[in-house]
Amino acid sequence: MKPKIKSKSFKSRQRARRFAMQALYQWQLTAHSFVELRKQFLAQEEMVSVDTAYFEALVQGVITQQSVLDQQLVSALDRPLKELNLVECAILRLAVYELLQCPELPYKIVLNEAIELAKEFGAIEGYKYVNGTLHALAKKLRPLEVNGS
Repeated sequence: MKPKIKSKSFKSRQRARRFAMQALYQWQLTAHSFVELRKQFLAQEEMVSVDTAYFEALVQGVITQQSVLDQQLVSALDRPLKELNLVECAILRLAVYELLQCPELPYKIVLNEAIELAKEFGAIEGYKYVNGTLHALAKKLRPLEVNGS
């Protein structure tokens, strides 16, 4: 499911990304289905100001394309995927999904949003690892965009 970027505000998509990361973190711990995660998260009062369609597309997309995303990630990691902090793993999967499936989003926005999530939720220096990993992947997945800027 490819997310469509509509005229929703940047903030509502930013919030969607934040909740999607949290849902993916929960999914990694519990293996709940997309349907269960969707139900739990949409019931939260804070979801009122969220682009829920984007949230759903991100979570479902990462879950259904996990093996493809992980394959891309492994090529840029300096350690096995299972050794990653689960928060950073969720952030990286989400960002790789956006790099692959949301070409209308500039790669710099994808990287910046992932770094901000890592600063807020990840380990103390985890954002540096997220930045390095995603920058290497952006060069591979969006070479024209990265080299042209």
